[in-house]
Amino acid sequence: MADKCEGRIIRSISGFYDVQLPGQVITCRARGILRREGNSPLTGDLVTISREKDKGMVEAILPRRNSFIRPAVANVDALVVFAANVNPVTEPFLIDRVAAIAGEQNVPVYLCINKCDLDPAVDLQRIYEHAGFPVICTSAETGEGVEQLRSLLRGKLTAFTGNTGVGKSSILNRLAPELNLATGEVSEKLGRGRHTTRHVELFSLGEDTYVMDTPGFSSFDTDQMDIILKENLQYSFPDFAPWIGRCRFDDCSHRKEPGCVLREAVETGQVERSRYDSYLRLYEKASQIKVWELK
Repeated sequence: MADKCEGRIIRSISGFYDVQLPGQVITCRARGILRREGNSPLTGDLVTISREKDKGMVEAILPRRNSFIRPAVANVDALVVFAANVNPVTEPFLIDRVAAIAGEQNVPVYLCINKCDLDPAVDLQRIYEHAGFPVICTSAETGEGVEQLRSLLRGKLTAFTGNTGVGKSSILNRLAPELNLATGEVSEKLGRGRHTTRHVELFSLGEDTYVMDTPGFSSFDTDQMDIILKENLQYSFPDFAPWIGRCRFDDCSHRKEPGCVLREAVETGQVERSRYDSYLRLYEKASQIKVWELK
């Protein structure tokens, strides 16, 4: 007879879920009803399973603190967005899209600018420090910034995310060399990396610290990310907060309306223009959403 217990999903691959229990890991499938209800398990989920010997079945997903479509993770304390200013160059819009999605769920975002030995990405660092994000500059090659990142992660469950080739797995190998994760070369011609992380997996770094490594994404993948309604979008940019609610019109969309104090803040340099440009792009995407289709 199967016994029931609770654990956390630490790896999900092709419909199989490795669930960490005290002292052991059980590989499980999930009840079909979870998928039919649109509630497929995610790495990071706390779940109830039934097990017989070394096999199990995910019976239920316990209430989530948060969850994301891309990266496909749940119950994180923070997201670490990786970027680089060289091979591949990270488009700020990719950072802003992830940060807005996290902001809507009140999940803190840290920006890790990797490959600083090749390009210090001074402008990228300035933009996001001005916008209020903690920024760490690292190099997987030299080890620069790795201990600073470790301190930021300590005691938390965080997910590493970012575009393909920026070095998430390489930095994880620096943080925990025993993991020996596969890393890939970046194409000099195309300026993008090959996917070496093909699933989401949770790793322990000790000191009650856990990190999820996730597959990289490209600019084409942003359409697969979580949806933010246009009415809520302004609140997902924390650096906009000082100007929200001060415009001439209560329902100001901060695009063309007269008396918009947010646009004035952009013009005077108090808000970074690249952040505002990302807001406009996301607003355009959000305007195409039909609310009735989400129900």
